[in-house]
Order: sequence, then C-alpha cells, then structure tokens
Amino acid sequence: MSEHLVWRRDELVIDTDPERLNIPLIHDVLTHSTWAAGIDIDTVRTSIANSLCFGMYLGNQQIGFARVVTDHATFGYLCDVFVIDGQRGHGLGRWLIESCNQHPTLLKLRRVMLTTSTAPWLYARCGFEAIARGDLVWHITRPDIYAKAGKA
Repeated sequence: MSEHLVWRRDELVIDTDPERLNIPLIHDVLTHSTWAAGIDIDTVRTSIANSLCFGMYLGNQQIGFARVVTDHATFGYLCDVFVIDGQRGHGLGRWLIESCNQHPTLLKLRRVMLTTSTAPWLYARCGFEAIARGDLVWHITRPDIYAKAGKA
C-alpha cells in the first residue's frame, strides 16, 4: 500500500507506522469523543488496520492521531483526528492535517472528504471546503451505534 513516512518539527514527530500507535490511548480518546462515544477497542483496532494512520508523538508519547479511510487510488475520508488535552492550542492539529494532506497517497486522490461538528475553521484553513449543495452528498448515519452495541 503506502510506505511509512515521517514529518518532524522540533521534538515532535508525525509517523505513519501503524506499529507505533498507542491503541489504548486512541480508544480512550475516541470512546470519550462526540463522534465515537462508547466505541469498543476491537472496532478501533479494525478501523486502524484498514486505514492509513498518522500518529503524532512528543518523544515516545503519542499526543495525536488521524486516519484516512482510502482505496489509495481515488477517494479518502479523513476521520478520528485529535490532539490530546494539554497539547492543544499550539497549531498541532493543523500540522497533523497538513501532514495528512501532504502524504503521496492523498495527493493523488480525486476527492478527500471529512465530517466535523467541532472544528470547521481548522479544516477550512487546511484547504477543505464546505459542500453547499443539499443534494450532492448523501449518507446513512448511526450516531449512537456504539452505545446500542454495548447494550446488546
């Protein structure tokens, strides 16, 4: 699929090596997020195994994450983007998204999409545009699917 790439800024590193990812940390952040509340760790593992992932590290500590669901040819969906509490407000989210956008796989895709309810201004600064046509993008959404799964 893709070669592992690294971006550096001072003591910070963004790395696409999935072996380096801190799955328990990613699970903890996602399960407490607004978009994946209650997600189970096996679903997190499966999503990571089937995505192009970007881990952000300060030394050996993971402090951020993003993943792109992609066919590596025409389409990508950027999701699960976060920088942990205590590291926000220093432009790291923007650097993470810009690094994703600079990955050779994403540079050749016809379309990269995302959904957000928390940081549209950040994605706009990174080149994303809101879709203003009501009939262009369609979806099936199940926002509480992880909560329902936990009750089964």
